[in-house]
Amino acid sequence: MAIDSPLAERFAAVRHALPPTCQLLAVSKGQDAEVIREAVALGQRSFGESRLQEALLKRERLEDLGPLDWHFIGRLQANKARAVLRHFGTLHSLDSLPLAERLQRIAMEEGVAPVVFAQVKLRPDPGKTGFEPDALREAWPRLADLAPLRLRGLMTIPPLGLDPAQRLALFHDCAALGRELQLPELSMGMSGDWREAVQAGATWIRLGSGLLGNRPAAEG
Repeated sequence: MAIDSPLAERFAAVRHALPPTCQLLAVSKGQDAEVIREAVALGQRSFGESRLQEALLKRERLEDLGPLDWHFIGRLQANKARAVLRHFGTLHSLDSLPLAERLQRIAMEEGVAPVVFAQVKLRPDPGKTGFEPDALREAWPRLADLAPLRLRGLMTIPPLGLDPAQRLALFHDCAALGRELQLPELSMGMSGDWREAVQAGATWIRLGSGLLGNRPAAEG
């Protein structure tokens, strides 16, 4: 791959802007496996997927690259929990205590210890799931005791329509909640708002088409 390709330029620009405390998750859902291959050639190893079957097909095509760091970022359906736990080491979308308890049981059966982010909803948003802050605080004693799940952080997605100052305030609220619960990781910030997320202390940003390029039309 040419070092001066558009993809290489986008990666270089984002990495230059990230502090050492923040990692880059390339959201590869909807992207062809060859785009992931090009990103790996640029040094990227962590990729986010939200469609199980699509992700498994890509992994088969990329086996020659060795182990990659696969993160599941979509809403996790209970009937797909076992397959997701078998194939993803990190989950970004734990949105309820019953789901956490199901994941714990399956993780024990499968002998895995996934890193888990609790999804929090910090502003009213009918289009998204997640713990509201008080509900998360109430569930926390139980959530924190669900080994082998490793609950390491919070994930949040701002509602549409917020301006930069409002997004920054939301991300600061997420960081404050993370500190309160003594969670070291914050998964927040996507292509349109990652700069505000980094300013508020994100440890992971999730960049899709703004990093990897437009997805094929067939993928939406």
